Amino acid sequence: MTYYRRVQFGGDMSQPLVYVDTSEVRPGKLMQLKATIKELAEFVEENEPGLISYSVYLDESGDRMSVVHVHSDPASLDYHLDVAGPFFQRFKDLVTLSSIHIYGEPSDTALDQLREKLRMLGAGDVIVHAPHVGYVRAVAQT
Repeated sequence: MTYYRRVQFGGDMSQPLVYVDTSEVRPGKLMQLKATIKELAEFVEENEPGLISYSVYLDESGDRMSVVHVHSDPASLDYHLDVAGPFFQRFKDLVTLSSIHIYGEPSDTALDQLREKLRMLGAGDVIVHAPHVGYVRAVAQT
Protein backbone atom coordinates (compact mmCIF):
# COMPACT_ATOMS: atom_id res chain seq x y z
CA MET A 1 0.00 0.00 0.00
CA THR A 2 1.23 3.51 -0.82
CA TYR A 3 0.59 6.43 1.48
CA TYR A 4 1.82 9.99 1.75
CA ARG A 5 3.79 11.32 4.66
CA ARG A 6 3.78 15.06 5.21
CA VAL A 7 7.29 16.42 5.79
CA GLN A 8 7.53 20.02 7.02
CA PHE A 9 10.48 22.18 6.17
CA GLY A 10 11.72 25.32 7.75
CA GLY A 11 15.31 26.15 6.97
CA ASP A 12 16.99 22.79 7.27
CA MET A 13 19.31 21.60 4.50
CA SER A 14 17.43 18.33 3.96
CA GLN A 15 14.53 19.88 2.05
CA PRO A 16 14.00 19.36 -1.68
CA LEU A 17 15.52 21.82 -4.11
CA VAL A 18 14.12 22.80 -7.51
CA TYR A 19 16.35 24.07 -10.34
CA VAL A 20 14.96 25.94 -13.37
CA ASP A 21 17.06 27.39 -16.16
CA THR A 22 15.99 29.15 -19.33
CA SER A 23 17.98 29.49 -22.54
CA GLU A 24 17.52 30.93 -25.99
CA VAL A 25 18.23 28.40 -28.72
CA ARG A 26 20.79 29.68 -31.20
CA PRO A 27 19.55 30.01 -34.80
CA GLY A 28 19.86 26.80 -36.78
CA LYS A 29 20.87 24.74 -33.72
CA LEU A 30 17.55 23.22 -32.63
CA MET A 31 18.10 19.73 -34.05
CA GLN A 32 21.62 19.49 -32.65
CA LEU A 33 20.36 20.82 -29.31
CA LYS A 34 17.59 18.20 -29.17
CA ALA A 35 20.12 15.40 -29.72
CA THR A 36 22.60 16.80 -27.20
CA ILE A 37 20.04 17.45 -24.46
CA LYS A 38 18.63 13.93 -24.99
CA GLU A 39 22.13 12.53 -24.41
CA LEU A 40 22.48 14.59 -21.25
CA ALA A 41 19.06 13.51 -19.95
CA GLU A 42 19.94 9.85 -20.55
CA PHE A 43 23.32 10.32 -18.86
CA VAL A 44 21.68 11.97 -15.84
CA GLU A 45 19.08 9.21 -15.57
CA GLU A 46 21.77 6.51 -15.62
CA ASN A 47 24.26 8.23 -13.31
CA GLU A 48 22.18 10.19 -10.81
CA PRO A 49 19.78 7.89 -9.00
CA GLY A 50 19.17 10.51 -6.29
CA LEU A 51 17.68 13.01 -8.74
CA ILE A 52 13.88 12.98 -8.36
CA SER A 53 13.02 14.54 -11.73
CA TYR A 54 14.84 15.91 -14.78
CA SER A 55 12.75 17.50 -17.56
CA VAL A 56 13.43 19.61 -20.64
CA TYR A 57 10.82 21.87 -22.23
CA LEU A 58 10.87 23.69 -25.57
CA ASP A 59 8.46 26.43 -26.57
CA GLU A 60 6.33 25.96 -29.69
CA SER A 61 8.72 27.88 -31.92
CA GLY A 62 11.79 25.99 -30.68
CA ASP A 63 13.45 29.29 -29.75
CA ARG A 64 13.44 28.83 -25.96
CA MET A 65 14.36 25.89 -23.76
CA SER A 66 13.76 25.42 -20.05
CA VAL A 67 15.37 22.71 -17.95
CA VAL A 68 13.76 21.75 -14.65
CA HIS A 69 15.12 19.33 -12.11
CA VAL A 70 13.99 18.40 -8.65
CA HIS A 71 16.59 17.29 -6.11
CA SER A 72 15.89 15.49 -2.86
CA ASP A 73 18.29 17.86 -1.08
CA PRO A 74 21.10 20.33 -1.84
CA ALA A 75 23.69 17.52 -1.89
CA SER A 76 21.88 16.07 -4.92
CA LEU A 77 22.44 19.35 -6.83
CA ASP A 78 26.10 19.33 -5.79
CA TYR A 79 26.43 15.78 -7.12
CA HIS A 80 24.65 16.71 -10.37
CA LEU A 81 27.02 19.60 -11.00
CA ASP A 82 30.06 17.40 -10.33
CA VAL A 83 28.86 14.49 -12.49
CA ALA A 84 27.09 16.30 -15.34
CA GLY A 85 29.07 19.55 -15.22
CA PRO A 86 31.67 18.50 -17.79
CA PHE A 87 28.79 17.88 -20.25
CA PHE A 88 27.66 21.53 -20.12
CA GLN A 89 30.51 22.68 -22.39
CA ARG A 90 28.78 20.87 -25.27
CA PHE A 91 25.97 23.46 -25.15
CA LYS A 92 28.22 26.48 -25.64
CA ASP A 93 27.40 26.86 -29.36
CA LEU A 94 23.79 25.68 -29.05
CA VAL A 95 22.16 27.99 -26.49
CA THR A 96 22.49 31.28 -24.70
CA LEU A 97 21.64 30.67 -21.06
CA SER A 98 19.65 33.61 -19.69
CA SER A 99 18.65 32.62 -16.16
CA ILE A 100 18.99 30.05 -13.42
CA HIS A 101 16.46 30.01 -10.59
CA ILE A 102 16.92 27.83 -7.53
CA TYR A 103 13.98 27.18 -5.21
CA GLY A 104 15.52 26.04 -1.93
CA GLU A 105 18.88 26.48 -0.26
CA PRO A 106 21.84 25.43 -2.46
CA SER A 107 25.36 25.09 -1.13
CA ASP A 108 27.91 27.85 -1.70
CA THR A 109 29.83 25.42 -3.91
CA ALA A 110 26.76 24.88 -6.11
CA LEU A 111 26.20 28.64 -6.39
CA ASP A 112 29.80 29.13 -7.54
CA GLN A 113 29.46 26.31 -10.09
CA LEU A 114 26.15 27.67 -11.39
CA ARG A 115 27.58 31.17 -11.79
CA GLU A 116 30.42 29.65 -13.78
CA LYS A 117 27.86 27.80 -15.94
CA LEU A 118 26.15 31.14 -16.65
CA ARG A 119 29.47 32.76 -17.60
CA MET A 120 30.24 29.87 -19.96
CA LEU A 121 26.82 29.64 -21.62
CA GLY A 122 25.32 33.11 -21.35
CA ALA A 123 24.86 35.92 -18.87
CA GLY A 124 22.91 36.87 -15.80
CA ASP A 125 23.01 35.53 -12.29
CA VAL A 126 21.68 32.71 -10.20
CA ILE A 127 18.49 33.76 -8.43
CA VAL A 128 17.80 31.91 -5.18
CA HIS A 129 14.28 31.73 -3.81
CA ALA A 130 14.55 30.83 -0.13
CA PRO A 131 11.82 28.66 1.33
CA HIS A 132 9.24 30.37 3.48
CA VAL A 133 6.65 27.75 4.34
CA GLY A 134 5.44 24.50 2.88
CA TYR A 135 5.65 20.76 3.02
CA VAL A 136 6.62 17.77 0.92
CA ARG A 137 4.48 14.70 0.54
CA ALA A 138 6.95 11.88 0.53
CA VAL A 139 5.69 8.63 -0.92
CA ALA A 140 6.31 5.64 1.29
CA GLN A 141 5.81 2.02 0.32
CA THR A 142 4.42 -0.52 2.78
